Amino acid sequence: MGDIENDGVTVRELFEGQAHLYKGIIKNLSSMSLKCAVELGIADAIHSHGRPITLSELASALNIQPTKTRSLFHFMRLLVHMGLFSKTKVDNHNEQEEAYALTPTSTLLIKDKPYCLSPLVTGLLDQDYVSSFQHLSRWFKGNDLTLWESFGGLKFWDYLNQNTALTKRFNQAMESDSEMATLIVKDCKPIFQGLRSLVDVGGGTGAFARIISEAFPGIMCTVLDLPHAVSDMPQTDNLKYVEGDMFQFIPAADAFFFKTVFHLFDDEDCLKLLKKCREAIASNGERGKVLIVDIVINEKEDDRELTEAKLLFDTLMNFNVGGKERTEQEWESLFVNAGFTHYKVAPIFGIKSLIEVYP
Repeated sequence: MGDIENDGVTVRELFEGQAHLYKGIIKNLSSMSLKCAVELGIADAIHSHGRPITLSELASALNIQPTKTRSLFHFMRLLVHMGLFSKTKVDNHNEQEEAYALTPTSTLLIKDKPYCLSPLVTGLLDQDYVSSFQHLSRWFKGNDLTLWESFGGLKFWDYLNQNTALTKRFNQAMESDSEMATLIVKDCKPIFQGLRSLVDVGGGTGAFARIISEAFPGIMCTVLDLPHAVSDMPQTDNLKYVEGDMFQFIPAADAFFFKTVFHLFDDEDCLKLLKKCREAIASNGERGKVLIVDIVINEKEDDRELTEAKLLFDTLMNFNVGGKERTEQEWESLFVNAGFTHYKVAPIFGIKSLIEVYP
């Protein structure tokens, strides 16, 4: 098996390459299996059961056809390998039987939790999103600026505006992602101390701003977004919504918050946003800072799996909306060119980091 083939590649290496290609070919099954697990409600079934659940108990809880229990076994074996669930042993009539338990990952899929990410899974694995990537090669050879234009005939945001059901799923996905902020607000308390006002720029329905307004009643929170995103949203004493184009105007505040906004745009548009923030800080007596939650690519320090996830997001953003994920050097270039003098990066959000930018 070590014989040299063409181009100096051994037979063993060729078969390893074949295995690598197989993995790439069927990798989409991982995404679809994750979506299926959410749609079936497997995490909810285990959570409701109150303890690890056996295969037969799980099949019953999910109303699986008896003839498909064996298929459920194979499916759960894959999900366990993916890290969504774990296997353990339980006593069943004085015998040990295999059972499935939740992991930290699947805990995020329990629907009655305030930080449930099930809408994020089903939203980003929507048929339209997935189908668009069938057109990648055609897009590379065509003249459309984004993949979405090749697939849907419109820019992504225009397509959303014309498809209310898809817009609803997209907003639910973004809201569920923002709800994760409830887990870190206490740890980030020093970041918000002393602030009198905060603008959540491009904040959509304001999930993050609502969390901040409840955790820090002394901060006046404002959500700035386009009319279709913020119209008719309920306001409170320290949470209000303002209709507007962030590229035209950003109101003065002590802090400007951007959650996964910059990766939607190219450097030119990001520079415009940062300069608007810098102008607002200048008009506020040089008082203010920019808070960014976004991806920072670091191939040298991140492990292979984390880097792959970040690069996949980079591909998603670049192809569908013309945006990108950035290295720290690319972020720094934007900050300096916008007139800021220093920044701090804290990788505390898993795949995302918190970046504080100062004038």
